[in-house]
Amino acid sequence: MKNALILHGAGNNSQGNWFPWLKSKLEKRGYKVWSPDLPNSDEPRTEDWLNAIFSNKEWQFNEDSAIIGHSAGATLVLRILERLPEGVRINKAILVAGVVELGTLPEFFQYKRGLVEKPFAWEKIKKSAKEFYFIHSEYDPYQCGTDQGKIMQKHLGGKLIIKPDEGHFNLEMGEKYRRFPFILEILEERKGGNFNLSG
Repeated sequence: MKNALILHGAGNNSQGNWFPWLKSKLEKRGYKVWSPDLPNSDEPRTEDWLNAIFSNKEWQFNEDSAIIGHSAGATLVLRILERLPEGVRINKAILVAGVVELGTLPEFFQYKRGLVEKPFAWEKIKKSAKEFYFIHSEYDPYQCGTDQGKIMQKHLGGKLIIKPDEGHFNLEMGEKYRRFPFILEILEERKGGNFNLSG
């Protein structure tokens, strides 16, 4: 059975942005969907978030799985793939506005440091998903721009999709981000994998 895990970012929850819309759409398409409220969202700790995922013994990752993460939730996708047992490989990892490297950060962004300070096990991550998609905006106010997508693509391959001016792909861009049809297109391969990499 196709299944999808939807992960919100810091300072958010499962009811934010386009997450409820995506969950509903996928369920109607026959997916089993889990969209958890991750603990201590305002000041996320990687281990707490990973424990919240892996303590759910009713959830199984397999070749029919997709994981979709937004912002810090996208970074969590990578940490989950690091921890999957050897030989377990999901179908698709979709990372929206993810971050993997930090330069000089203003105080407001310091919560991100704990998510990325440990080096990523890129080779293990690469083996844990069949396909990777990195969705970024050229202008992201939370330092999750195209440079981050390029780093991930360098290590993992996959497709880098760059949108010209979509901010952080959240409600700060307006009510349009109560929906995110493009993710459905990726999951259903409506474009046959030929995505417009410049928007």
